[in-house]
Amino acid sequence: MSIRFTTKARRGMVALTAVAGLALGVAGCGGGGGDDDKKPETSASASKGGGSNPSAQEGTDDLLAELKGEDGLILRITSARRDSGGFVTVSGEMKNDGDEAARVSARTSGDETEIVRHGTSLGGATLVDSASKKRYYVLRDTDGRPLTTTSMPRIKPGGSIPVFMQFPAPPTSTGEVSFQLPTFASATIQISG
Repeated sequence: MSIRFTTKARRGMVALTAVAGLALGVAGCGGGGGDDDKKPETSASASKGGGSNPSAQEGTDDLLAELKGEDGLILRITSARRDSGGFVTVSGEMKNDGDEAARVSARTSGDETEIVRHGTSLGGATLVDSASKKRYYVLRDTDGRPLTTTSMPRIKPGGSIPVFMQFPAPPTSTGEVSFQLPTFASATIQISG
């Protein structure tokens, strides 16, 4: 009788822990960081304005931020737009500024089992609203796939690929958030719309 009660109690605690974890993930509540150890140790630039001088090939899109990562990869964020459906879509390009072909690290997918099982993506990205003390995670579809660019190819030297990530929208009073992606430096970006 005692063993049966212990087994049922243990099963109940596991279920309770799983439900609490899902509730926190869905609510997007975060807080004081903890992702600092995922950032590269080298200094990285993050700019709100011009950043590096764009070449004619790169166009003249407004550059919100430029984040340096591993192996010469640079994430250039060109827009962060608030949609009417309550979402924020962050768009830009992943550029290889190195001398050799590079692949986006699997660590950018984050460490959530549900996202990782769908392959390499930008599912580890977060938006941090410091004023409200909330962290917003990449949205997922009903099958658990992250609403981001996935299955990114190897990028040739000087080449780039378009990327996007979709998040729940912070309150309309929030216009500035910190963007974070594992293996890349973080940057402050402005949300439009």
